[in-house]
Amino acid sequence: MLYPLKFKPLYKDYIWGGRNLAKLGKPLPAEGIVAESWEIACHKNGSSIVANGCYEGVPLPDLITMLGRELLGESLPPQDIEKFPLLIKLIDAEDNLSVQVHPDDAYANEHENGEYGKNEMWYIISAKAGAKLVYDVVPGTTRESFAEAVAQNNVESCLKTVEVFPGDVINIPAGVVHAIGKGIILAEVQQNSDTTYRIYDYGRVGRHLHIDKALEVIDFNSAFRKEKYAGIELSLSEGCRKRVVVANKYFCTEIFDIDGTVAETADGSKFIIFVFTAGEGQLIWEDSRMSVTAGESVLIPASLGHYSLTGRCTALKTFKADIQKDVITPLKTAGIPEERIYSEIAGLSQR
Repeated sequence: MLYPLKFKPLYKDYIWGGRNLAKLGKPLPAEGIVAESWEIACHKNGSSIVANGCYEGVPLPDLITMLGRELLGESLPPQDIEKFPLLIKLIDAEDNLSVQVHPDDAYANEHENGEYGKNEMWYIISAKAGAKLVYDVVPGTTRESFAEAVAQNNVESCLKTVEVFPGDVINIPAGVVHAIGKGIILAEVQQNSDTTYRIYDYGRVGRHLHIDKALEVIDFNSAFRKEKYAGIELSLSEGCRKRVVVANKYFCTEIFDIDGTVAETADGSKFIIFVFTAGEGQLIWEDSRMSVTAGESVLIPASLGHYSLTGRCTALKTFKADIQKDVITPLKTAGIPEERIYSEIAGLSQR
């Protein structure tokens, strides 16, 4: 039996978190810090458990064993069946996160016991006035000058910051130095990896830094890297539209703004994840329907078939894409020039 799957949130209590995810409707514990909600996860450091329907209580790794490609899709390579490819989070930065960088697949496979690398993207759900994040190093920074700044406890002089606003999309390829600033709540789509190399932690004590590994993986070629991507907007139906914002070999993410009804199809090729960031609505399939609301995430099984999303809501739609078939060809068919496609969608410009 296939149906849209909700999961129990898996909370992480890192020191920079707060309790602001309650504003998104997350059912937080009675006390304590909640920095991250792992919404859909299948990792040794935490795996999701189904929260609805006949599979309620089943851990995601077990469900993958039970359903296989019916759940994940015929187009996924074998390694993505053996090891779920994505990790979806909601993050509450009550304080600044550490400045950090992530390795690519090759480095992580060699140095982190076969772990995936970590390419990720952020969608800003809310940001206090003036909230900023770290994105990249200042142009002209070299490995040598950065290492010297680390040694002199002067890392911040090498960091580029950017002010953010609700709705902003930030793409973070492996190798890019970054940090979420305080006062920001965001949704994160990333490779299924928990490997982070901390570079600087704002004077906090007791947390290990990973300077040597960080210096090996930082991409210092920052001169022409964009911080934000608006994406390309397309109409879906009356009152409904989407922005195609990120498309790379790891994931494609589209921002759905729904005021009405959108018909979709899970054609057996790939699973789909929706992360609802505002409003409420319903998912409808066969003779069934399910309510969805801000703060919830849903996995659509690859072989579900026809379904629709109706209501007034905003959601991130994420999936493993065939870039040509799922992204470039539909945009060209819609009359979007190739130059715009490659310049306005994150990930494609890195070909």
